[in-house]
Amino acid sequence: MPLPTSTYRLQLRGDAFTLADASDVVDYLHDLGVTHLYLSPILTATEGSTHGYDVTDTSTVSAALGGREALTQLHSRAAELGMGIIVDIVPNHVGVEDPRQNGWWWDVLRRGRDSEYATYFDIDFGADNGVDGKIAIPVLGSASDVGELTVDRSEDQPLLAFYEHRFPIADGTDSGDAQAVHDRQAYRLVSWSDGLIGYRRFFSVNGLAGIRQEDLDVFTDSHRQVAGWIEDGLIDGLRVDHPDGLADPAGYLTELRGLLGPDRWLVIEKILADGEPLDESLPVDGTTGYDALAAVGGVFVDPEGVHALTALSQVRSGIAYDSETLHETELDLKTGVARGDLSPEVRRLARAVVRESGTTVDLESVIDAIVAVVAAVPVYRTDYAPLAGVLPGVIAAVGEEQPDLAGGLGALATALVTGAESPVRFDQVCGAVTAKGVEDCLFYRANRLISLQEVGGDPSRFGCSTAYYHLTNADRARRWPAAMTTLSTHDTKRGEDVRARIGVLSQTPELWARCITDWEELTPSPDGTTGMFLWQNLFGVWPVDGVITSTLRERVHAYAEKSIREAALRTTWTAPDEEFESAVHGWLDAIFDGAVARSMTMLVEKLAPHGHSDALGQKLLNLAGPGIPDVYQGTELWEDSLVDPDNRRPVDYSVRRSMLAASNTGIPSLDTGAAKLAVVRSALHVRRERPESFVGGTYAPIVADGSAAEHLVAFSRGPVPGNADVIALATRLSLGVSETGWGETSVTLPDGRWRDRITDSEHTGTVSVAEVFASLPVALLVRDNEEAVTQ
Repeated sequence: MPLPTSTYRLQLRGDAFTLADASDVVDYLHDLGVTHLYLSPILTATEGSTHGYDVTDTSTVSAALGGREALTQLHSRAAELGMGIIVDIVPNHVGVEDPRQNGWWWDVLRRGRDSEYATYFDIDFGADNGVDGKIAIPVLGSASDVGELTVDRSEDQPLLAFYEHRFPIADGTDSGDAQAVHDRQAYRLVSWSDGLIGYRRFFSVNGLAGIRQEDLDVFTDSHRQVAGWIEDGLIDGLRVDHPDGLADPAGYLTELRGLLGPDRWLVIEKILADGEPLDESLPVDGTTGYDALAAVGGVFVDPEGVHALTALSQVRSGIAYDSETLHETELDLKTGVARGDLSPEVRRLARAVVRESGTTVDLESVIDAIVAVVAAVPVYRTDYAPLAGVLPGVIAAVGEEQPDLAGGLGALATALVTGAESPVRFDQVCGAVTAKGVEDCLFYRANRLISLQEVGGDPSRFGCSTAYYHLTNADRARRWPAAMTTLSTHDTKRGEDVRARIGVLSQTPELWARCITDWEELTPSPDGTTGMFLWQNLFGVWPVDGVITSTLRERVHAYAEKSIREAALRTTWTAPDEEFESAVHGWLDAIFDGAVARSMTMLVEKLAPHGHSDALGQKLLNLAGPGIPDVYQGTELWEDSLVDPDNRRPVDYSVRRSMLAASNTGIPSLDTGAAKLAVVRSALHVRRERPESFVGGTYAPIVADGSAAEHLVAFSRGPVPGNADVIALATRLSLGVSETGWGETSVTLPDGRWRDRITDSEHTGTVSVAEVFASLPVALLVRDNEEAVTQ
């Protein structure tokens, strides 16, 4: 079964884009050059779900999306054009926000330990769990809300009701008032602020309950529909969501590989820390590409801008957000998460540590030790083979810095060595603390250059050199040639083109600082840290023509509200500060409607061409680079998406069809979406025509000669060493080139006749870089096969 040469991510949703709608765009995607459709989760999810990660029934394809029949029809349509299907699956958790929609969860709540599904969930039935061994369900506003419970007898069976919420009543327990009925159930409704939770969650989302894939019965039952797709040949591979949440990721992936077979593609959403290798013993083809995103984006950031932007951040927000303060802030935030949102998980782990270590150390001392260690762990989880020495080192360092934790650290170490439950829960907590502390908080506070703040990214690494970029690419080509690579996903904090434009600020930090000074005098932000963060986002999405539509205004307001709540500096999700939030919204409107708007438009007009240059460059390098590139829906044209749900808006494919049909009418202008479409179409077609030159093919840097050589990033691909037949070239740090020009800078091509598949120009021998980039700041050169020679 052939691997994909590329994928195209489709975000399915019952109210906007179903499996039938996917069938309608198969021909367009084929013409674009895509080989495989990559579908967001398609199992039955919570009614009205716009993302599908809250699966409620693992045995069925979502009827809202069209059901199994629609999936079969999509497969048939794709197969007619030689295309395949990849599906995103969610093994870690299921949706339980409305218990009635999840048959497993409903039965567990009704029957408790006696339910045949009680072992499916990671439920805390311990007598010391705070609710006398019952399942704590955080749904009440306060403990006194128990008095607001009623018994709903409008259905065939009586239900316990709390406003719109409904819960099952065990047989024979519905007599008396609602509170008496509640007290007889296997669950206990508690306040969401009590710090009690009766089950493992996805991070701190109460509506997503973790399931125990380490139990083979659970694995088998939860993968019956997936097994049917494989048996019927409907899919060519899987993307696995959040494997780090599982008890045993490696064991799960081994089972999944056995189900999937040896040849189908398998990639995992494994978030790697900066410098962390992917465990080569895992039976997977690679990650979903955040590591590649960080490298390809970093090579377009100017390291020379670090000092000025650090100083600006210090002046405006009072925090430099340099490497030292980023580390300190991360430590503080992870500590806060472990003691706050994830304190129920930490306390459950601590109880296991006390039991399994046989210690006499009190529970609170163990909690203190756990919090200190998980906050200091530099990766999502420590139990992958290449990370064998990480945890001992962290515990040793914490012990040296905080000798008063010796008792708790000793108990933790003992339980991690001899226990069964403790090591599993420890790594599950580690990943959740990192995600909530870093991705969901730090990345909304740090404001030195926010384009660096993506999942798997490290904002303390201020860009990267071409040498670093080539070495990481070469390693990926050698070790993980079939890993997924990407620039945008449903989880990215902002779209690829928005990041590219923001990254240009690293090339002109002094101009940016002057603008900020002027704007803050005209329209002061309510808070320095918030202002520095949102100014960059505004610059990233501001239209070149300066026209602020009502839709854009609404999107920015929604994004700002989410970002300031995630940052949790002046307002939060659980305790919103209406006065501060109103001030932020008023400030944004003042920007849109006042003098700053004209100034912002002038800056965007000046720098947008360089943002377009970087956007085209990163797109080409990603599509031609090692791995299997994914094109996120709609990103074949310029796009201005922000964080979800903004990046899951429906895509207008009629516009894209028309532009693709007209794409062979000449060289596109840089400032139009046609330029990006031409790059995507050309690269995907070359990959499809010459698959042996990409997945499993060779990789070698191409180096320029001359005064502007540092502004070129390029590499060759080929089927065998010494026989390159594809070369990708891109302009980096284009502001400098615009000031000085390429001069005599040249690049020597391997023997043969090379044609640029984007502009149709031809080159041979040693050529001027200015000539190569005469029309666009990127080029995709392909050698005529008849002219290929062994070098």
